Amino acid sequence: MLRILHSLPRTHKLLLLPVATMVTVLGTQKLLTTYQDLNQPHTSLESVLVPLPSDGVTAVPSLRQERAPVAEAIDRASRALDATREQIPLSDLAATEIIDLDVISRAEASISSEIDAKPVLDEGAIHMAVVFGTVSSGMLNIDEPSADASVEIADATSYEDYGIELFDDISFLEMELAAEEPYVPEWKTHIVASGETFAAIAQDELGMGYSEVMALLDDMSDPRILTNWRAGNSFDYQLDENGRLLSLRMMKNIRDGVMLERDTDSFAVTAIEREGEPVQRLFAGTVSGSFARSAQATGLSSGSVTELTRVLEKKLDFRRDSRRGDRFNVLVESDMIDGEELDARVLAVHYEGERMDLTIVRNATDSKFYTPEGSGLEPGFARYPFEGSYRLSSSFNPRRKHPVTGRISPHNGTDFAMPIGTPVVAPADGRVERVANHAAAGRYVVIRHDNGYRTRYLHLSRPLVSVGERVTMGERIALSGNTGRSTGPHLHYEVIVNNSPVNAMTVELPDSTGLTGDTLIAFQSQAEPMLAALESGETGTVNVANYQAGERD
Repeated sequence: MLRILHSLPRTHKLLLLPVATMVTVLGTQKLLTTYQDLNQPHTSLESVLVPLPSDGVTAVPSLRQERAPVAEAIDRASRALDATREQIPLSDLAATEIIDLDVISRAEASISSEIDAKPVLDEGAIHMAVVFGTVSSGMLNIDEPSADASVEIADATSYEDYGIELFDDISFLEMELAAEEPYVPEWKTHIVASGETFAAIAQDELGMGYSEVMALLDDMSDPRILTNWRAGNSFDYQLDENGRLLSLRMMKNIRDGVMLERDTDSFAVTAIEREGEPVQRLFAGTVSGSFARSAQATGLSSGSVTELTRVLEKKLDFRRDSRRGDRFNVLVESDMIDGEELDARVLAVHYEGERMDLTIVRNATDSKFYTPEGSGLEPGFARYPFEGSYRLSSSFNPRRKHPVTGRISPHNGTDFAMPIGTPVVAPADGRVERVANHAAAGRYVVIRHDNGYRTRYLHLSRPLVSVGERVTMGERIALSGNTGRSTGPHLHYEVIVNNSPVNAMTVELPDSTGLTGDTLIAFQSQAEPMLAALESGETGTVNVANYQAGERD
């Protein structure tokens, strides 16, 4: 390429200057010398090469192009000068679009030895190259008709990778555009490392002062969410353009969290409560061994098994009533959030066994369980364990003193004077826990009731039930008497709550939990599709809304 350059007239060398500058560094010294020669007083510029026509291609300008007057060339060069005042980074130009780079490989290798170091180009030479490169590549549009209207400028384009660093500054236009863009805060995530505290992170990364951190913690109803965290916890935050905290979001769990948002010089604290989509699933199993293990084998969570056991034991004594082969279906509802099931709750249960056949449904109004007929699992509790009216002969008195010794001798029950053989009845549903004889208590009976209370009956003449037997409210369980250490015929009656004796005459007793009237009608309407889902036996995810009257729509 340099040989060609040496053989051309000076004006043609000038026209090749921009192309050679864009392509290779090897000929920089020669090109610079050529440019300086052209600026000598004795140098005459009689003609210049016109730009490429519209159908031309980007390459070395042809030497056979027709020539044009100097005035027109100067006019074009002036417009090119105006068009190139804004410097174009060389990284935006592609050498492959300027010239076939195979030209470089054909240059004599010996020329490279003439260049010891990267030359520094004269600023005039640099700008001249840009001007002529603009014209020859067709990047200058002609807005005004020229003297030669037949000459057209090719469509403009852009280039990358000149191969030589012409400018080292950045575009002022880009800086102006960036300055005009509004600041948009981005959400970032911080994962708590071992030993990190919120106070330290707030000051080091969130642009908060110590007093601001303390004021924030004082404003929070539960500051432990920010102070009692563990390694691996994370929170999301936004900073303003000055690096100060704008907002912070931290979740205690997948459902609950807190949002902090800057409000002038303080932070507004808002609780986050995510609501999940309810999903119902039906589980079915058979008792084999313990009921709890059999229930867990169906896939029920430990929490659901605990709730199921607690509900059923109000009617079912698992140790005595459950038998191998008993079957059960359980309908459970959970909240689905981000693919995770949370807060599982039992909706309905059907237990079919040798000694117990029970179906119960949760009532959405009070969250208690009832049979399909509206009977509750916690029946009412009668105040007196007998029919009729009998005189209270000795009241409940845990501080009673013995009449002879003077020592504290508690009376943990209530005595009713009554003839021997008076029927004693169960005050509530339950199961007989003990039937025995004692030197002081005489013959006695202990019953554990469905609500967790226990009752004891002392000085009986004859028990009418046996251990393990199920009794219902109002059923006869014994006959009163005068056995044991007693001063006369009477019934000693005790009520025990949480393993402590209480006054049977004043203790708060549960009322009947059965549903009636409109409440019962509403419950049965709500229970209908759940009962149908239970009866279907279709285990897995179900849509309760699709079940009506025992059949699927």
